[in-house]
Amino acid sequence: MVDRFVRVQTTAGQVCYGTLQLNREVIVWDAAPWLHGQPTPQVLRPDAYQLLAPCSPSKIVAVGRNYPKHAAEMGSTVPTEPLIFLKPPTTVQAPGAPIWYPPQISQLDYEGELAVVIGERTRACTPTEALSHIWGYTVANDVTARDIQQREQQWTRSKGFDTFCPLGPWIVRHVASDARLQTFVNDAPQPMQSATIDQMVFSPAKLVSFISYVMTLLPGDVILTGTPEGIGSLKVGDRVRVEVEGIGSLVSIVTTPETPWTPSLERIY
Repeated sequence: MVDRFVRVQTTAGQVCYGTLQLNREVIVWDAAPWLHGQPTPQVLRPDAYQLLAPCSPSKIVAVGRNYPKHAAEMGSTVPTEPLIFLKPPTTVQAPGAPIWYPPQISQLDYEGELAVVIGERTRACTPTEALSHIWGYTVANDVTARDIQQREQQWTRSKGFDTFCPLGPWIVRHVASDARLQTFVNDAPQPMQSATIDQMVFSPAKLVSFISYVMTLLPGDVILTGTPEGIGSLKVGDRVRVEVEGIGSLVSIVTTPETPWTPSLERIY
């Protein structure tokens, strides 16, 4: 079994990193593994913790139109260099936690993606060097307010609402180059999205290299590598599941925002 690195909150409120065992127990680490953490004797029973997003990034760098068929379905061409944008850290949402449907939008879309987790401070690196700077991989949903994206020239608002980046459920160190990414809505037998990650225009290593010449990447930062064709809309009550072969499944339920309109920091972090 591959190691599954998690971030959890105990019933006592402690946030910690660890490795998830087959019996759902968690071996607690003394720090994030990419910060040279080590396992401790502490073990959490399955009823003693709640899964959080597996890392707490200082920034989330996302990539647009990185699959040719998705670019085509958006009426666009493949860019000659990576098209990057930022999602704020407050978009991060734990596996199983809700995606909020903001009242000021009319079209909420899912975008299943492979996410890269950075393991060390990275600046101006080559693609070959980038491979050693990638600590691991997880699953993401780049939730998008499509109606806002279509009428605004920049994507900060359409991509930046609270809860618009479900992440998890855990991190693995390696993923096969031809791993399949799939998105399912309401447990339908047929996926809405299905593609292998080798269909990306720019590989994870090339993305890390390109971004590192723009901004310094820090340990725990996340790069969303783009979504394949098959994006679609969600409504309140929908259950969306994004799967990446060799990692696992990320499940979210669409709900109306909490009242009053304030982010739940415990849920996000």
